[in-house]
Amino acid sequence: MSRSMVLLLFLVLVVGGGLAIGYIALPGEWYASLVKPSFNPPNWLFAPVWTVLYVIIALAGWRVWDRGLASPQQFWWAQLLFNFLWSPSFFGLQQMGLALVVIVLLLISIIGFIKVSWRTERTSAILFLPYLAWVAFATLLNASLYWLNPAG
Repeated sequence: MSRSMVLLLFLVLVVGGGLAIGYIALPGEWYASLVKPSFNPPNWLFAPVWTVLYVIIALAGWRVWDRGLASPQQFWWAQLLFNFLWSPSFFGLQQMGLALVVIVLLLISIIGFIKVSWRTERTSAILFLPYLAWVAFATLLNASLYWLNPAG
């Protein structure tokens, strides 16, 4: 299989999977009724930010796969799993505490990916820096929502 075909598969998996999960686990009335922190971004911002991040995630995953780097691949697959579990945990099950655990694990796996790929595939590590920043912010947001809405 050609490198460009594999890249396309990574893009379809990550962008397509992320958008599908986002569509299945829409925020809805429950999320609208939550008390939000003052730094909560507007709802319209999430889809474009995640779409860009999903492209970056796919590119980084393809790069470490293309170079046969096992350790970064393990962290890459772990972060994808936790990423895809977060929306169903938070919006689908409406379990902010469970979602907080999932997003902390996501944050740890992103940091792990950056750390293990820094020497062998620095471009992929750098690609993950905006993702790290957004997920760190999202972790703070998840924790704040959990704190402000104790029944969740």
